[in-house]
Amino acid sequence: MRYRVEVWQTLAHGGYHGPISTLARMGLKIASWPYGLGVLVRNTLFNHGWRKINRMSVPVVSVGNLALGGTGKTPCVEYIARFYRDMGLQVAIISRGYGSEVGRNDEALVLEENLPDVPHLQDPDRVAAAMRAVEELESELLIVDDGFQHRRLYRDLDIVLIDAIRPPYRDALFPRGTLRESARSLYRADLVVLTRCDQVQSSDVDQLSTWLKSYAPNTPLVITEHRAIDLLGGTVPEPAENLRGVEVAAFCGIGNPAAFRKTVEQLGAKLMSFRSYPDHHLYTRDDVRELAKWAAPLPLITTQKDWVKLRVSELGGRQLRAVRIGLSVREGHEKFDQLLRRIALVNKDQ
Repeated sequence: MRYRVEVWQTLAHGGYHGPISTLARMGLKIASWPYGLGVLVRNTLFNHGWRKINRMSVPVVSVGNLALGGTGKTPCVEYIARFYRDMGLQVAIISRGYGSEVGRNDEALVLEENLPDVPHLQDPDRVAAAMRAVEELESELLIVDDGFQHRRLYRDLDIVLIDAIRPPYRDALFPRGTLRESARSLYRADLVVLTRCDQVQSSDVDQLSTWLKSYAPNTPLVITEHRAIDLLGGTVPEPAENLRGVEVAAFCGIGNPAAFRKTVEQLGAKLMSFRSYPDHHLYTRDDVRELAKWAAPLPLITTQKDWVKLRVSELGGRQLRAVRIGLSVREGHEKFDQLLRRIALVNKDQ
């Protein structure tokens, strides 16, 4: 499975060359046509009320994206949940639970560790999960993780994240690329958040902002960064700056491994070796044994999403540390908070 995903990603992003690869990409392009038609038909059914949209008795905030994973939703969900908890609201997070076949998935484990007072319900039927959160947990506001395409649940605020590292205009509709739907769907968004803007040039951010305005001219735009907060894995959290000048090996199983690699390099670490696994990778005993031997004797660095599944401070006698990431708003902070606050105040006035 890991090999097939890596082959598809490399092929879709133009990593393979030659006539066979060109034909394969043409085949993926043709396959994207019926997929795109299916997305169009489904959205049309919801837009015209021919498929039911379930409305909750409390406000619902959705955090989603156009692409398949890797846009940095978890730090954004955490930012929003903290915002509402600081307002004194009882918040619950709802998600489908991708990669959770054997229990809580990595995103839920990270959010539960960083937000222990915010319940996280995972269920493929997110409408049912939302009803449980309201009726059983007495939640006053719901945050739907990865909810842009989940049209069955009405949302009072629809937030779409766009990764500055992977702008949609360099991507294509699945399976030719990683887009679940085209940028034309941004008309449904109430707010667009650009993530990881610190990992690209300011001119790239300007270009992406201009491009987005052509699809959603009246939609507010917020510019954000993903900043390293600290290092986890020791007895106490350590400053992320401790990596500066240190030779390390890094690994991850997330949707955008290139972004994590960039983060490690930006922290000043000397990255000697790097390994990536598929998103939501479940580490087996063989994986752990292999990682313990890999790139010895360098200390190991990973993401918090990977570390919560390993829960060890060492591998093969070598130090293992996880970089904890938080969302930082560079531009549009007041606009962002104003929209979030408006949803909460509407709830209190009802």
